[in-house]
Amino acid sequence: MRIGEVASRAGVHIETLRYYERRGLLPAPAREASGYRRYQGESVRVVRFIKRAQELGFSLADIEEMLRLADGGPASCREVRALANAKIAEVERRIEALEGMRRSLLALVKTCHRRAPSRECPLLESIEESP
Repeated sequence: MRIGEVASRAGVHIETLRYYERRGLLPAPAREASGYRRYQGESVRVVRFIKRAQELGFSLADIEEMLRLADGGPASCREVRALANAKIAEVERRIEALEGMRRSLLALVKTCHRRAPSRECPLLESIEESP
């Protein structure tokens, strides 16, 4: 199948496929005599795997490692689990930071009820005064 068909089936742009090829995430396809790339059906599955892994927060470097490990059989499962656990820990750190930001913003919004001595916004003043 040609690049446009793979891109369409996988739900990505043609340039995305070319980028994945350059990164080594997607094997370079054979070329027809006309110069067109001829992809295997497996390419769509690989691209969909890459996109789903990205949606889960994995970087392209992580995904490259997972694709390499996928060829390693059951013994590789431990390493993939370690990657997933590291991603979970990172997500939990980000959630904690976001919750802290939320608490700070809620506290700042409460300052809007203060009576402003001038035309200054109490919320903006609070942000400016913060260390």
